[in-house]
This record gives sequence, structure tokens and C-alpha cells, in this order.
Amino acid sequence: MTLAAPLWLLLLLPLVWLIRRNRQVNALRLPKAEAALEHTGWRTRIRSRLHWLRWAALVLLVLAMARPQRKWNEEKIKADALDIVLSMDISPSMLSRDFEPDRLTVSKLMAADFVENRPHDRVGLVAFSAEAFTQCPLTTDKRVVKSFINELTVGRLEDGTAIGMGLATAVNRLKDSPSKTKIVVLITDGENNAGYIAPLQAAEIAKTLGVRVYTVGIGTEGVVMSPAQRNPDGSYSFAPRYMRFDTQLLEEMAAVTGGKFYRARSERDLQLIYGEIDRLEKTKIEVSTIKRTTDYFYWCIGAAVCLLLIEILSAWVFLRSAS
Repeated sequence: MTLAAPLWLLLLLPLVWLIRRNRQVNALRLPKAEAALEHTGWRTRIRSRLHWLRWAALVLLVLAMARPQRKWNEEKIKADALDIVLSMDISPSMLSRDFEPDRLTVSKLMAADFVENRPHDRVGLVAFSAEAFTQCPLTTDKRVVKSFINELTVGRLEDGTAIGMGLATAVNRLKDSPSKTKIVVLITDGENNAGYIAPLQAAEIAKTLGVRVYTVGIGTEGVVMSPAQRNPDGSYSFAPRYMRFDTQLLEEMAAVTGGKFYRARSERDLQLIYGEIDRLEKTKIEVSTIKRTTDYFYWCIGAAVCLLLIEILSAWVFLRSAS
């Protein structure tokens, strides 16, 4: 709440009060019998204080002349939003412990942060192992997307790594998109060994539909503590395993679509990769600001008029003494 004009007139009120008091002191007062009789009555005590209503009304009128008002800015955002699908590998090897606690957990955390930083874009989620499925369709509700990311678990699909299926399913979610910019961020940690759509074939389909693909290879090559077999209760037994990585395939997939390949050997690497993709694929935003003002001076005037009416009615009707 602000004032459009300063409250200098309030400084005059004490001066008016002093002038009025001096006049009353200098006036010649004559005793009246009626006054003596009424001195102890409740009407007299109230009547003697009615002038404070007049002073309160004057203060409110001065406040009204200062024009109390509330100002705020209303922003209208026009965003040329992007459509982004995250395609995430959930094969057993994503539980490998070269990341803390494992590759999948770190991937989920980084993906959730990436989604949070895209407030104006539609984001979808695809999960793949030996087959692929849509975990979340394109939506602007970031809470829903992050919830689905957190629910990603290993073991829901047949074991294997179908990179081509993961990309093809993501591209299928984007084929009818009206957005000018369509992106797939594909995260995997292994070689393609399953699926009936080859990775490069899926990349060619993405290129035809105008989808740009960023491929992210997560994990280190060499001996890593990784799932060796699946137990009857659904858990995994871990053992040292030699992990290989098909870097050339992921590079070719990204190059075909005009995207880029990234290698993430640590959590820090993955964080930087998401940060770079976020910078490369910026949403164009136009923000127009509209300034609005609401005046409240009429409330002060209305309150002042009410106080003056109360004083007049009290003095001449309700508290009027018999003559």
C-alpha cells in the first residue's frame, strides 16, 4: 500500500487544534443552572467527547487527499516452448555401483533437476530395457513428470538394452507435436543388444520428423560391481563385471539428427551435461509487464462522512438535552 501524495496537511491539524483551544480559553463563560444539573449525566460525558469524531473525520479526509493506493505489476508471458522426451535406460546394468549409490539413482536425480529448470516446456518420459514403453506422455505438469521419474525401477521389463526401441518410442511421442523444436535426451550405459528397431534406423526416423537427439553415455568402462544374476525375490546379486560401452553408436545417432553425444563418467559430468543441454535448447520467452493501480481514497471519504453523521445525529438527536 502506497500514497500518491505526501501527508503534509496532517501537520496543520495540531495548529488548528491549538487555535481552537486558545479561542475557548479566551472566551467568557457564564454559569447556567441547566449545565450544573446536567454535569453529572451520561449524556453530558458523551457529548463532551463527540468532537473527537470530527477530528478523526478530518484525519481521514487528509488521508483521502493523499490517495492511498495499491500498485502491482502483472506479467504476461509468451513462450515458444519446446517438447522434450527423456528416454532412460532401466536395464539391470544401470544398478552398477561406479556411481553412488548407482547409475540409475543418479540419472533420476539429474533428470528431475533438468525437468525443474524447464518451466515453460512440455516434457515426457520413456523407459527402456529389452523393450520400451511410455512412462509419462508430454505434459507441462512438472510435478507429474518428476513423480514418474522417481518411480523408475529396474526389473519391470525383460533384461537387455534396446537403444533403438528407446529412441523410436520417444520419437513416436513427438511425431504429432506442433512444437517447432522437438528434442530427445537418451541416457544409456551399454551396448544395443535387443529390440527389433536398430538404433541408427530410429535416428533416421527422428531426423525425418525433425527431432534432435542428445545421447548421453553414463558409466565407466572396465571392471565394475554390477548385477550378475537375479534372485527369486526380484533382487540382484552383484559381482565384478567388465563393462563395455558403444561410444561410436551413440555419436552416430546424435550426429544424424543434428544433436550431440556426451560421456558421463561421474555425477558431476552428468550434471554439467544437463546444464549444457539446457543452455543449448533455450525456450524463447517474451514477457510484457502491465502496471495496475487500485485507489482506496473513497474508503477514507466514506468513513469520514460516517463519523460526521454519527456526531451530528448524536448531538442533535440521540444526546440532545431537554431545553
